[in-house]
Amino acid sequence: MTFSADELEDGARAATGLDDFGSSYYREGLERTIDALNTEAELSEMGAVIQHATISNALIQRLNVEDTYARHPEIDDEVVGGPVFVIGLPRTGTTALSQLVAADPQFRSLRMWESQAPTPPPEAATQHTDPRIAQAEAGLAMLNEMFPLMKTLYNSEATAATECQDLMGMSFRTFHFDGAVRVPSYLAWLMDCDMRETYSFHRRVLKLLQWHCPPTLWHLKTPVHMFALDALVAAYPNAKFMWSHRDPAKVMGSVCSLIRYVRSWSSDRDDPVELGAEQLDSWAEAVRRAMDFRKRVGDERFSDVAFADLQTAPVNTLRTSYESLGLVFSEAAAGAVEQWAGEHKPGSRGKHDYALADFGLTPEGVRERFADYLDAYDATA
Repeated sequence: MTFSADELEDGARAATGLDDFGSSYYREGLERTIDALNTEAELSEMGAVIQHATISNALIQRLNVEDTYARHPEIDDEVVGGPVFVIGLPRTGTTALSQLVAADPQFRSLRMWESQAPTPPPEAATQHTDPRIAQAEAGLAMLNEMFPLMKTLYNSEATAATECQDLMGMSFRTFHFDGAVRVPSYLAWLMDCDMRETYSFHRRVLKLLQWHCPPTLWHLKTPVHMFALDALVAAYPNAKFMWSHRDPAKVMGSVCSLIRYVRSWSSDRDDPVELGAEQLDSWAEAVRRAMDFRKRVGDERFSDVAFADLQTAPVNTLRTSYESLGLVFSEAAAGAVEQWAGEHKPGSRGKHDYALADFGLTPEGVRERFADYLDAYDATA
């Protein structure tokens, strides 16, 4: 299958009966994604189906968002509170930290079912019975049946907080594509492209989601925000950050193992040493950019969360993080966080085996690439 931007757009129009994709900003990312898929990704038949569905859904959701705004322009008057963003290297506990914060009733979080289909805007009265929840659950069940190792690699639940990369994907500027298939030309472009409108569209979707379904103080999460924090803060001037820390030498093997597995769904290409080098380069650069941003804007926007502390004392760790950011950690929050932590013990989903050496990496080599980071933060666990 050869992908075509025009054909994919036509398919999205036919599926929705809509025509307005909004700003043409998304088109360059779409074209670069498609070019990389056609020339570099080495897609299998299943991979072509998966990537076609991924791109089609992003275009369909973009059309639906723009149509909702056209019919309800008052949505743009909504004010997004915060947000508080969870960042950090992948596999450092960002998912657990994010879902602990999501348990706090003062926060509005992006749930998986909303991320995949944010329109029609959710309603407070039906947010726990929305039919999209069942659809998301069915999709997860099928995914886990087809790719059972995923359950041990990543905690996914239809109603749980999820990464906000789907919202970035509607602008076709997201590292999700690199995580799913090897697209080096797209990744090279993504590293240095203008992300400001990606985040303004991201905010546009949050306004729509909170319109009839508060609260309006948001918490969001994805490690890839570290690549473009200046663009993020341009859209969210009051943003604050919880940064999770863990020894990169204990992280990179898990990162590579996860990506290797997910890429196997879409391509038979398997070069783990190549993958290791690419991922090390990418995440070392992400941390370098995040550290530079923090030096420029100051520590006041940041709290640091050590992986070991999150594992052994999640409630107290979150309380300390809140205090450093000037947030209120209420008794209701403490109770909800403690309940979530009790139901999601570390290691409860099983373990997967991987070796850093499988990806051509050594602990010493990884730590050397992250030397400045290791000097600055408690990332030894």
